[in-house]
Amino acid sequence: MFHDVFHDRLTELEQEYEGVLAELNDPTLSSDPRRLRQVSQRHRDLKEVTDGWHRLQAAESDLDAAREMFDDSSGDQRELAQLEVVQAEEEIARLEEELRLLLVPRDPNAGRNMIMEIRGAEGGEEANIFAKDLFEMYSRYAANKGWKVEVLSSSPSERDGLNEVTFLVKGDDAWQRLEHEGGPHRVQRVPVTESQGRIHTSSAAVAVLPEAEEVDVAIDPSDLKIDVYRSTGPGGQSVNTTDSAVRITHLPTGIVVAMQDEKSQIQNRAKAMTVLRSRLLKAEQDRQAAELSQQRRSQVGGGGRSEKIRTYNYKDNRVTDHRIKLTLHKLDRILLGDLDDLTDALMADKRYRQLGEG
Repeated sequence: MFHDVFHDRLTELEQEYEGVLAELNDPTLSSDPRRLRQVSQRHRDLKEVTDGWHRLQAAESDLDAAREMFDDSSGDQRELAQLEVVQAEEEIARLEEELRLLLVPRDPNAGRNMIMEIRGAEGGEEANIFAKDLFEMYSRYAANKGWKVEVLSSSPSERDGLNEVTFLVKGDDAWQRLEHEGGPHRVQRVPVTESQGRIHTSSAAVAVLPEAEEVDVAIDPSDLKIDVYRSTGPGGQSVNTTDSAVRITHLPTGIVVAMQDEKSQIQNRAKAMTVLRSRLLKAEQDRQAAELSQQRRSQVGGGGRSEKIRTYNYKDNRVTDHRIKLTLHKLDRILLGDLDDLTDALMADKRYRQLGEG
């Protein structure tokens, strides 16, 4: 039975749960916010598992009792006992499936807000226009879900597109639903920049980052090189007469973040630090994942067409996600923010792969 296979693992987790409870009751824990957050989250995860394990054990006891009643009864009583056996078996199957899902390692970013970055890649100005289309698609999806979107920085292009845009998505399940959006997105359509009516292929690159809090990433101020300069608009013209734009370089990693959308240098610096912390957190998570899988590739790559994760074909009103081989003929609805069919399928694929690895 299920618990024979997972018995040792569940017993270990139950013992860990007792240890976590003891640590939570340690008054010194409150002096370490990062550890307190980790222990509290682990407590929530382990409580779900141990509660499920106890429910399964109780259901198996009920099944044993129903089978014993069935063996010792006859007539109407035997039929009633048979019904109880069937109900107990169905309950056990349901609880086993719940436990299987609970035993899948929890995504450390679940429940976090997220930062998305979109930039035009291959295709010139058409790629920038597509980048704006993607930003509007995600913004509509966020609105449909009741999430909040906060633009951190944006760089408009010459033909009403976006060279790049960075924005924060605030929502309890935003990360779970959008984490798979990172990578090159390809579009096939007649561009507004095309006078001959020919279909072109362009691409935009999307990156997703879990929002990092200060307790997640320790940054030594001496590791930062901070430059201030005047904000510029399209074409390089100055849009600010003061040095309010901020560029922060993290010297150990070479990561550079620049912000200029706000009129205040302090506000631009705060936004730049938010993005920097998130990039550093993602880089560390990627490093740990790479240790487990040498074949792991970066999600954005070069933004080239050959690496695409998804294709948006306007002529056929079609969207294809190449990773899970899913094609939907509802591009018009997807661009309006109807992304659930895609996100549900990608979340289900992740669960399937995790269960297969377990």
